[in-house]
Amino acid sequence: MAKLVECVPNFSEGRRPEVIAAIVNEVKSVTGVSLFNVNSDGSHNRTVVTFVGEPQAAKLAAFKACAKAAELIDMEQHQGEHPRVGATDVIPFIPVSEVTMEECVQLANELGREIGEKLNIPVYLYEAAAKQAARVKLPDVRKGEYEGLKTAIATPERRPDYGPARMHPAAGATVVGARQFLIAYNINLSTSDVNIAKKIAAAIREAKGGYKFCRAMGVMIEERNMAQVTINMVDYTGTPLHRVFETVKSEAARYGVNVIGSEIVGMVPLQALIDTADFYLRLEGFERKQVLEENL
Repeated sequence: MAKLVECVPNFSEGRRPEVIAAIVNEVKSVTGVSLFNVNSDGSHNRTVVTFVGEPQAAKLAAFKACAKAAELIDMEQHQGEHPRVGATDVIPFIPVSEVTMEECVQLANELGREIGEKLNIPVYLYEAAAKQAARVKLPDVRKGEYEGLKTAIATPERRPDYGPARMHPAAGATVVGARQFLIAYNINLSTSDVNIAKKIAAAIREAKGGYKFCRAMGVMIEERNMAQVTINMVDYTGTPLHRVFETVKSEAARYGVNVIGSEIVGMVPLQALIDTADFYLRLEGFERKQVLEENL
């Protein structure tokens, strides 16, 4: 079996198709990389790109996409609901086959050094690649977002791991790391009151005493006049999707609000969906090998 890693860079652009296409084309241009998914959100003003490839090919594709984003995205003009620190906000590497987490950490260091030296973009390392305990969790690295980091980057505690200790004038900063598979999951509410979404997010968020491996916040989706609980599940085997969904439903009911739908951003492991189906269908003795596509 080949050595493969998944890479899921997030770019601070979700409204200009021509810019998104130019960035994605950089990924497509690299031999040995397969593009799996491109998910853009206008309200978040963000695009999540998912591709898989041999480690060095994946690193090259991530670098080329980051360089193109630095050319085409001006963070001084950027506005969106999602937290961000730069044009290429975050680049995680995830082991897929015949690759260890340690190798992904090395890959993150190599890419971080290249982005810092060749593009003059400050780079912070997070999750398994973090060099400081305070930088393991992405929200901690993003504290203050782009606007706040412009001044904080000059302080010793916020000095980047690679690149200059100053923001790139257009591209801001970038966060690079290595982690296990993450599910980006949004739950939409039948209200325009974003404070309700924020209260629900606080109830399920690990940092506030909620579910382990759950990171969440409440945001407003302006074009739909709808509040949303946006969630990152950093280990779906530790806290399954259906448990979070049911809790959000229950918490929303306290405020007289319904869940009107949910969405998965980017890719999702099949097992996460099987676990959810098992819960809602109350399946007895169901095994993954019963999935038709698993046998083809």
